[in-house]
This record gives sequence, C-alpha cells and structure tokens, in this order.
Amino acid sequence: MTEPVVARQFSFTARPYVAVDDATGESVGLDEVDTRTGWLLDLVGTAGIELLVRLWRPDTFDTLAAGRDSRDRRLPAQGHVAAARLGWTPRYPDDVYVPSRVNRVVTAQAMTSLRTLAFRDTAITKLWARFNVTTGRFDPHSAGQDPVPLGFARGVARQLTTHIRGCDSTPGGQLRITDLQGPPKPAVMARLSAADQQLAQLTATNGEFVLTVKLPTCPAPTQRAHWRRVRLTAAKPEYLRGRAVTDWHLPTLVLDRKGLLWRCAATEMVPTGDLTAASVAVGVDWSPATLGAAALVSQRPDGLVSDFRGWTYDDRGLGIKLERLQTEGQRLHHKSARLTRLAATAPPEVRERLEAKVAVLAELRTAVGAKRGRINRELAFHFAGMVTEYAAAAGARVIAVEDLTTLEPRGHGRVNNNRAAQSARRRAVTALAHTAAGVGITVVVVPARGSSSSCPGCDEPLSRPGGYHTAWCASCRIGGNRDQVAGINLAKRALLGKTKTTRRRGHLPAIRTTAHAPVRRCRDKTGPTPRQPRHRRVRHSVGTVTPSRGVNPKQSVPAPRASVWDTVEPAVPHGDAGSRDTRRSALSATPVTDSTRCT
Repeated sequence: MTEPVVARQFSFTARPYVAVDDATGESVGLDEVDTRTGWLLDLVGTAGIELLVRLWRPDTFDTLAAGRDSRDRRLPAQGHVAAARLGWTPRYPDDVYVPSRVNRVVTAQAMTSLRTLAFRDTAITKLWARFNVTTGRFDPHSAGQDPVPLGFARGVARQLTTHIRGCDSTPGGQLRITDLQGPPKPAVMARLSAADQQLAQLTATNGEFVLTVKLPTCPAPTQRAHWRRVRLTAAKPEYLRGRAVTDWHLPTLVLDRKGLLWRCAATEMVPTGDLTAASVAVGVDWSPATLGAAALVSQRPDGLVSDFRGWTYDDRGLGIKLERLQTEGQRLHHKSARLTRLAATAPPEVRERLEAKVAVLAELRTAVGAKRGRINRELAFHFAGMVTEYAAAAGARVIAVEDLTTLEPRGHGRVNNNRAAQSARRRAVTALAHTAAGVGITVVVVPARGSSSSCPGCDEPLSRPGGYHTAWCASCRIGGNRDQVAGINLAKRALLGKTKTTRRRGHLPAIRTTAHAPVRRCRDKTGPTPRQPRHRRVRHSVGTVTPSRGVNPKQSVPAPRASVWDTVEPAVPHGDAGSRDTRRSALSATPVTDSTRCT
C-alpha cells in the first residue's frame, strides 16, 4: 500500500558559476553580472522606497484592513494584482525605461511590507484605547476583544511611551502606526516569483539550474534595447538530488559579499503524518544549559510508559560562540552610540573623525550579525537532524515542542534573560518541522506551563535535591534531569491531546489543552541509543619545563585537553552553496550526541 503524500515548500540557496549572453552566446564575467544585478536592485529598491513613502498614510492601512477595493471587490492574494487594482504603481526618474514585469516585482514587495504592517496598525489602535498614560501599562482587555501577545504589547507600550514623551501634551483621538514611526526601509532584493517568463524563467536538470533573466546594461536604461537576457548556471546542492521535487520556483536575487546569491524555493512531496494514529511521541524541552533535551513516551493498552532515559543535545560549542558574538555585538553597539553622542557636540574636524569611526563600527556590527545568523542556521539544522534521527529510530510519529509564545525569559537576571532571548529556538523549531516532515513525523506545539515542575506519574510538584537541573518525586520514586523529565511531560501531553489538535494556516499544529495520565517507568529499553561523539585526541608537544626552586621535580604538567572542534568528519553548514567558481556539495554535519540515564 502506497503511503499518502502531501505537497510542501522549502527554501535553499545557490550561486551561479557560469554566465552567458542569451542572444549571442558569448561568455559574461561574473563581476559584470554582479554589476548589472546591482543596477536592477537599485531600480527596484529606489522605486519600492518611493512607493512606500507615498502610501504611508492611514487610508492605505484602512483599505488593506478592509480587504476591499473601490468597487467593493475582495482584494486578491497576489500583491502585484492587488496593487494594480488599487492604482498603486511605482514611479521612476524621467527618461528611464523599466519593463512592466519589473513593476510587478516592486509592487509585490511593497504590498508584502504594507500587509504585514497593517496588522501592527490595527493592534496599535486597539492597544492605545486601553493604554494608561500615568502607569505606562495597558488596562485588561474586555471579553469581546482579541488578546494581543504579551511580547508584542510590551514593544508597543515602549513605543507609545516614547511618543508621549516627545509630545508637548497627551495626544488625543486614535493613534496610528503612521504617527509612531516612519515608512520601513525594505531589503535590497528582487523577487522574480512575482514576474513571468518575459522577465525570468528557470530550468532544472539533474545537477544544474539554468536561470534566464533580463538585466539592464546601464544604470539608467532609456529603451528596451538596454535590457538583455543573461543565462546563469548554478550547481544543484547535493542534498536536493533524488528528492521528490515537483516544482522549482523562480528565485529571489540578492547581493552579498561573495556576489550574486539565489534564494530559491521548491515544492516537494513528503509523507503525510497521521497524528491520531501515533502511539510513540518524543518531547523536546528547551534547556537553559544547551539548546534542548528530548525524552520518549509510548502509549500501550495498559497506559503510558517511559524508560526515563533522555537525550541531551550537544551543541559542539556553538552556543558559547553565539554568546561571545552577542556580547561583542552589544559592545560595538554601545561604543557606536557613545561616539554618536560625542560627535553631536564636537568641533567639525573632530566630528569627521568620530563619524568615520562610527561607520567602521557599523560595518563590524553587520559582520557580527551575519556570522551569528550563519551559526544559528547551522545549530538549528544540526539540532533538527539529531532529534529527527532520534525520533525515527524510536518509531515515533509525533514530536512535541513547547509553545514559544509562552516562553518569556524573565526573573533570571538581565544577563541570563538577554542570553535566553537571543537563543536559536525559533529557528530550531522551523528547522525541526522541515526535517521531521521529510520522514513523515509531525511536530506539534503543546502548552509549556508546569512541564518541568510536575511529576509525570502523579502530577505533583517535584523537588530539587541536587539543584536547579535535577528533579525528584518521593512518592513515585522517579526523577533525573529536569529537562528530560519536562520532555516526558510534553510527550505525554501530545499523546493525550492528539485528537484535539487545532490547525491554523502558517502555523504548526497546536494542542491547547493539558490532560494528565500517569506515566509508568518501564525497565525495557524503549528508546534508541544515540551515537556517541568521536573526537581525535590531539597531542601537543610540550617543551621541557625547568622546575622552579622549591617545586617538586617529579610533578608533571598535565597534557592539554582535546578540542571539541577536532572531529573526525568536519561539520559543514547546512545549505552551503560553496564558492562562486567551484561546484561544492553540502556535506551532512557530524552527529554529536550524548546520552544520560535518569535514576
């Protein structure tokens, strides 16, 4: 019997290594392609900013919130079609010719930003109605009003407080997003998916992608002949070969330090995960010590059982590296802010030097942010691969994760709160849902309250005999690592609430109710044994140490410890497209896990 499948979309990146003029067949240098792509992005970015500034008024958001045009017709989902129906068209300098398909790209990107900010405009209006100017807090919302997420509400409260301080008197009437902030600055990119084959078309073969796109031949094209087609060829990543991909979508063009980068999307067929038929679940708890810990619960005719042997993720030192980069980025931010304040009152010759230093610090902050993004992606996909492998080996059909909207880093000090808020949990959930869906495992969101403080057997509060990271129930005589016990509670909630799942478009399946059933400890080995880390032991030659006077000469200096980064197979970031001129495939990261036994 064939297993049912469902379509899903995923994204990846690629870089062209060959460029050819489509009309003449002559080779085009990659540097020239980068220059011509930069001219296209300048035209798209300038027109997009001008369109957002022109539409930055309250009636624009009223129209988007209503979702109707002047003829009371429903606005289509396609951004460029909705903008054309509303008469929102971009403008360009005089004597500049731009194809109509480029206009679609501009309006599609602008509509995406405006529709996203329309939700914020509506929320600001509702929150301003119950904002207390004296206390700087919001009054409780009534029963008929939709609640706003707490993190979002706190950000709006700070924004309203700053706006009131800058006003001479308390503003009256309604406040809109146009009163609190200016128009956004969109990212420099070109989404070719909004166009058709007249602007770009993509062809995929066994090992390559061929993108034919129109690019300008000068910074300010004045006629149709100034737009010529270029054929770009990029290598298909190794991990995409052999997958059941049904459609390759047009990419988004961006420029980074290495040159032209394609942000591509594709549609593939994956097995359908039947949540109601799941009898084994894996619970993933977000740990303050590492990214996460997992535990296994099985549903049998006689009840829920678990061997209480959890698995803790080893981040291979990436978490420490992220903390160091975070601290460095904050230091650069404070130093830049201080120099900016000094430059405001400095003499002209000193101000020029300070502004030059501020510019250098801004570049360093951008580089640190980009490096943090790459490490976050590598950490998220490595974690997702390890958890998916653990669940697939145990025969689990569902992975339960905590609801991140209820996880707020509060009450642990300024440093720890900031460190927890900057973790890669959100990206790890996205990567886990993507990786698990490839093998037919469903990732669900369950309530997080009480998961690490309640006993899985009797649902009574747990004691902490060994400190924060331990948990013990005297009546059930079970316990162990706090995070692994929390994983058992999360897996239990997923199995008990699998028939009460709510699904929303763009969100993971969620279980809102919390049910209890005792989880018995089973001495049978129900979970898989994670693979152990393999490291080379590095022996560094130590020179002869001359003992000092009064020191025992028989005392030896201990050998240095082996580095956790010296693995047998070096880890490569997920989705690395390689250099511009070589075809390199992304290797799978070395699995590094650790298992502990709860007693």
